[in-house]
Amino acid sequence: MCVLASLWLMLAGAPLSYGAQVTVAVAANFLEPLELLQPEFERETGHSLRIVSGSTGKLYAQIINGAPFDVFLSADQERPERLVSEGLAEPGSRFTYAVGRLILWSADETRDLSDGAHVLAAQEFRKLALPNPQLAPYGLAAQQLLEKLGLWTALQGRIVMGENVGQTFGLVASGNAELGFVSHSSFLSGNIQQRGVFWAPPADDHAPIRQDAVVLKRASDNPAARAFAAFLKGEATRKVLKRFGYKVEGADG
Repeated sequence: MCVLASLWLMLAGAPLSYGAQVTVAVAANFLEPLELLQPEFERETGHSLRIVSGSTGKLYAQIINGAPFDVFLSADQERPERLVSEGLAEPGSRFTYAVGRLILWSADETRDLSDGAHVLAAQEFRKLALPNPQLAPYGLAAQQLLEKLGLWTALQGRIVMGENVGQTFGLVASGNAELGFVSHSSFLSGNIQQRGVFWAPPADDHAPIRQDAVVLKRASDNPAARAFAAFLKGEATRKVLKRFGYKVEGADG
């Protein structure tokens, strides 16, 4: 029956349309929000979305080595900007899709984190987890904060690193570290079993975590890539960003 209907449409001159696919490389902190947005994007546009996640640094390295990604959702501005200057991304396609928030998190709900700076200075913990600053912008923000507090050198013997925010969250959730620097979106995730407690350092204690998106050169003729970039600027995305504690530059609040 379906075959006959399709044949009838072709004979009647009505073209059969199939959506294109867009492969999006996304920084680990934004994986869950993107997974929530995927059905809405596919329903709204008719295109399909394939997601690849990892640390910003690792994804960037894969892109410059020819990985078949169409859009890059970084956790910083630097690497998308580099891709444009290196001729690997479409000029004019880069924009900030979210502004992240760094927190110090503990899975132990009895721990007092009302003054996180004091807790860090007291060093009454065995291990402090953070994402690798060379690979993950949230790790770089954590390093900047610790440097401002004068604790970066003093805490070297207690620091353990994850490759990205997700791995770092796992180090704390598993008890391998009592404290960890992660994204606020990790704490707000619907997947975690224990909430714990967190401290959000003042925003000016580290560089803003502006997360940029860019369309890669290989996708210059891909309608799904263009549709996805437009979708990221839409209302559905803004609602999910708010739910996960991100901010949108230029938006109220």
